[in-house]
Amino acid sequence: MAEKSSLAGATEPITITKVGAKYVAYSHTLCAYSAFFVALGVACYTHYYKIVQNEYFGYPDEWFPSVSATTGDRYPARALFQILIALTSGPRFALVFLWYVYTTRSAKTSSKGFGLFLLSVGIIRTVSCGGWVYITSTDDHLTHDITMVIYLLCTLPWQLGVLYTTANENQTAVRWRKLLTSAFFTTLPPMIYFFIQHKVQKVPGAYTTYAFFEWSLILYDVAFDAVTAIEFQNFEFSIIDKAGNSITQKSSVPFASNPEGNIAPSTLRTISAFAGFATETYLAFVFWSMLTSLTLLIWYFPLWHMGISGYEAFLFITLMPMILGIGPLRRLVARYRGVFHLLSLVGVASYLKVDPVWRLSMTAAGVALSLCTWTATWIEFKQQTGNMERSAIIWVLGLILSNIVKMAWFTENPIWPIMHKENGGLNDVGIVLGVLASIEVIIRDSANRSSADAAKDLSFSQTRTPQFGSSILAASGFGALLFALHSMYTDSSTIMRWTVDGYPNYGPEPVPWGVATIGALALGLILAPYRRLTTSLPWYLVGVASCAVFYIYSAWTAFYGGLVLGTYLISITPAFIRSISTQPPFRTLLSAFMIYNILCLAHVWVVAYEFVPGGVYARERTDLILVALMALIGLGVLNANRQAVQDIQNKMAQFHVLKHARSMTRILVVVLIALSAIVASNRVANAKTPAPFTSTEKSFTAAIWTIHFALDNDMWASEHRIRDAIRDLELDVVGLLESDTMRIIMGNRDWAQSIAEELGYYVDFGPASMKHTWGCLMLSKFPILKSDHHLLPSPVGELACAIHATLDVYGQPVDFIVSHNGQDENYEDRIQQTTELARITRTSPNPFVFLGYVVTRPQQEVYNLLFDGGDIDDIDPTDWDRWCQYIGYRGLRRIAYARISHGGITDTEIQSGKFQVVDNPRNYWKASYDRIPESAVSLPLRYPSMFYGNGVRGHRYHVFNEPRYFLN
Repeated sequence: MAEKSSLAGATEPITITKVGAKYVAYSHTLCAYSAFFVALGVACYTHYYKIVQNEYFGYPDEWFPSVSATTGDRYPARALFQILIALTSGPRFALVFLWYVYTTRSAKTSSKGFGLFLLSVGIIRTVSCGGWVYITSTDDHLTHDITMVIYLLCTLPWQLGVLYTTANENQTAVRWRKLLTSAFFTTLPPMIYFFIQHKVQKVPGAYTTYAFFEWSLILYDVAFDAVTAIEFQNFEFSIIDKAGNSITQKSSVPFASNPEGNIAPSTLRTISAFAGFATETYLAFVFWSMLTSLTLLIWYFPLWHMGISGYEAFLFITLMPMILGIGPLRRLVARYRGVFHLLSLVGVASYLKVDPVWRLSMTAAGVALSLCTWTATWIEFKQQTGNMERSAIIWVLGLILSNIVKMAWFTENPIWPIMHKENGGLNDVGIVLGVLASIEVIIRDSANRSSADAAKDLSFSQTRTPQFGSSILAASGFGALLFALHSMYTDSSTIMRWTVDGYPNYGPEPVPWGVATIGALALGLILAPYRRLTTSLPWYLVGVASCAVFYIYSAWTAFYGGLVLGTYLISITPAFIRSISTQPPFRTLLSAFMIYNILCLAHVWVVAYEFVPGGVYARERTDLILVALMALIGLGVLNANRQAVQDIQNKMAQFHVLKHARSMTRILVVVLIALSAIVASNRVANAKTPAPFTSTEKSFTAAIWTIHFALDNDMWASEHRIRDAIRDLELDVVGLLESDTMRIIMGNRDWAQSIAEELGYYVDFGPASMKHTWGCLMLSKFPILKSDHHLLPSPVGELACAIHATLDVYGQPVDFIVSHNGQDENYEDRIQQTTELARITRTSPNPFVFLGYVVTRPQQEVYNLLFDGGDIDDIDPTDWDRWCQYIGYRGLRRIAYARISHGGITDTEIQSGKFQVVDNPRNYWKASYDRIPESAVSLPLRYPSMFYGNGVRGHRYHVFNEPRYFLN
């Protein structure tokens, strides 16, 4: 009895918590891949040209960095890499030890002696990794190389030893390890070959090829160790309190079987799920890239025809999804969606064709294929609410990713057909990523189909789904929604430029406030699953109110309204996609995309009314477009609300899919917002501070240039060439006309951002995009004290615009006008516009510079009205060969005047004048025109000599073939 009492009173350790050993493999894989690929992304973004440079060649011969250049050469990539590798070390040591325990005590596939040998190899390999990571080649080249060699030498016994001790019963692990080991060691010979080609033969581009093989070793190496998660499913760590509890309680051992662990997905399934989400998001990004480029390419043709060209018909390629009304075709597209995504990349590959017509045709084909693929997928997922929502979320994530990429590329998209290597394009990279993403979808869908067929799953079933609501209501809502997203939220700065005002109440700058736009869109995506909220009447009224604020107000207040509107539109997107998927495809998709096209045309006609039939009825009526937009969305909300009630049971049936998709969405939303913040902060940090090119003489150079919406004569984005011309001419103040590209037809680009940040300028965007002008913009090296945006009288023709700004030029307030008058056909318009410009210049008390597009010959009525009525002087009245652009001034010393050819960027030359601020402006109110030779002018006041003769990049002094210099 005493013995029994003693046993009852005994204590035994108690398990406080348990952690599955599989999480060691998960965390090791996550930290290791993050270390390398975060470093790769950051290094490419911050020091791309430096890290691709090697001892022999640089960009563009070498265009992809090696592992060592990425991880060891530059801050902050090096620091991030080393921090993440440090985080990897803990899981790494634990993984090596766990493999020893698993093979010697659990699976018993290894003797204790061999297990200890493999444990020693794993530890040495891990420590040597730290050697080449933390001792860079710059620190100690010999030590770095020795530790790298030790690491590679240990890889052979480690991988072969792990493969040898893998249980034959676990065929999945055996198959993966054989594949990855073979891939690792078969990669070494070509990698060594291309290294020799680089080092010995000095072949351009060989090091880039070598780098790809080097990076593939990283992929195989980490993936090999990730396979341990399969074996570790039934292993766990236990934290034990040895003070314990009664022996009557069940004890735990540190490594115990955990049948429940089998419920959790393996690391390979987790990685596969994330990869699937990421690849489809990239394909959604490709869709948005092609859709936004289509209208941009179409615009090129009427721009040069000065009217309807016929190529506008390509817009209606977006009606192609109506063919999905053919059931077998729809099911074919949905079943093999990866193949059709792959085919749609023809739109990205269109940049390979120089001919603008070919580029437009190929892009249109890509848009049609991509649209059909996405809509077919939605329709065939109509019975699977979880998969439907997942697909809709991914489609929106592609839009957000597009915004971030455009922010990084100064509002251009690097895979647009107007981009190529010379102007910052990464079209080839976009195609490669698109091919890889499409292949991943093909493989994953094939595997899923096999599993579904075996389980008699209903994926892509032809069973008829009950139809709820109205097809016309669903189509109205989706068509209007697609237009709203395309027109206002395909660039993070669009809503700012639509509502910009004059200084000092200018409104938010695109950087950093574009992050707020992206955050608002992301918030809408987080709210999207709450259908009862997003399809409710109160939430719709919030959307209507925010749209009203966005239209009525300007600057900051309008921006706030635009943020709320963006959140609202994104939040209803999955519900609207769900609505169209349950309706008859032919009439629903035809109606939806026809509504989208009509709104797109109306969006253009409000400003291009002079060049289109019936344009007078759409003139300056953005208000009607927004009213129609919100009314159509209201119809869609009414329909989606009914659908949301019916979907409750369907959602419960696919709860696991919904839960996974929403979790993945939250993760990606955080990642995307963080990425946008990094992009914005990097741009802010690298933006050049404005300062005049030559300050010693208190002089400045001004110019006027009509740049045709930053599309050159061959349909390539031209802002890099514009930047180079402005830089080489040393222009301190420049007026750029036909500059407003914040519309669907111009791609929602704010091309001036790159010039302003790279060269250091203050920007006045000019009248907001909702003011219905073609745009006039001013770049200034001098602070803008105040500015007014004018809509000049235009009773008949296109609406003329002007900026009247006061700049602080070396402490002297100097007024500038940048203006664009109407067409030659509208004489009365030009008279009224010039009268208003003359009034502004005449009533200003400050020295003045006029930079404008006047449309008149010298000494004619409009000319005299401007210069005589405005009390300003022509920079050179003897220059009779002018028609559009003119420069006027007063109260300043005029130094020189030059005309520079356009270089194929546009059809209009650059006109420029050099001026000097004087202490007594009144003495220079009326000009003299005594000319002097260039030799009589001091060097800082001369125009650059590089533009004499044939000039540079197609720019040269023309008409006079040299600048003209004046006494005062």
